[in-house]
Amino acid sequence: QGVTQTGQEVTAIVAENMSTGDTSVCAMARSAGAEVVPVDIGTAVPLTGARIVQRCVRRGTADMTQGPAMSRGEAVQAVLTGVEIARELCAGGVRLLATGEMGIGNTTTSSAVAAVLLGQEPVVMTGRGAGLSDAGLQKKIHAIETAVAVNRPDPADVLDVLHKVGGLDIAGLAGVFLGGALCHTPVLVDGFISSVAALVAARLCPACKDYMLGSHASEEPASRLVLSELGLRPFLYAGMRLGEGTGAVAVMPLLDMGLAVYREMATFEDTNIEAYQPLG
Repeated sequence: QGVTQTGQEVTAIVAENMSTGDTSVCAMARSAGAEVVPVDIGTAVPLTGARIVQRCVRRGTADMTQGPAMSRGEAVQAVLTGVEIARELCAGGVRLLATGEMGIGNTTTSSAVAAVLLGQEPVVMTGRGAGLSDAGLQKKIHAIETAVAVNRPDPADVLDVLHKVGGLDIAGLAGVFLGGALCHTPVLVDGFISSVAALVAARLCPACKDYMLGSHASEEPASRLVLSELGLRPFLYAGMRLGEGTGAVAVMPLLDMGLAVYREMATFEDTNIEAYQPLG
């Protein structure tokens, strides 16, 4: 539908590069001491990278301007896949999860889901993604308007919205938030796509919001609306729009520094300084 500058083949290329450690988030993760776990939950073509976790629900979603992106059962399966991924990682000793995705065109599906769940018009919720022209942005808005009109997703039924105008990546990431909460493990929300996935998870199980941490405010116009709905305050306002989980990984050193201060800094009592009192 002309909503992106590049084709879906780029999804596979970059995802394969995640397997070899040759992407932006991989470089950042090495610096932050984090591990990148790429999961194929439904790329249009099979991925063969040795480090890619194979959990494909279906090979690509359908054109949502023509009908549902996937079946309701596939959406449920994708969410449960994310839950299991989170549980497996936590069982292996992971104490902090971060979400991220690689998917050409997924700011379109995210804008569609967010528009329906927040009761907003697509024109308000849709941005330029990786850098669309004015004409490209209009095509993107029109595609979302068409998808919503054709599918008539029910905002009161989050799975109805997800399977009709969402994507497998959004569903899988929603499951990671649910799985993290199930394992009492905090989950860092990356940018716009991850925040929409977090919103889906919160509509499925509001209690899981207690385990979410905001990371950064994406440049997508709907990003801050979604974060506000979730009650999350991002750490960074850096104008990022890369995806891949880069914003979430960028925040990890800040969390490490915060813990260092909490654990290691001397207290007022230790230094014989009277504790500060609020001025009247």
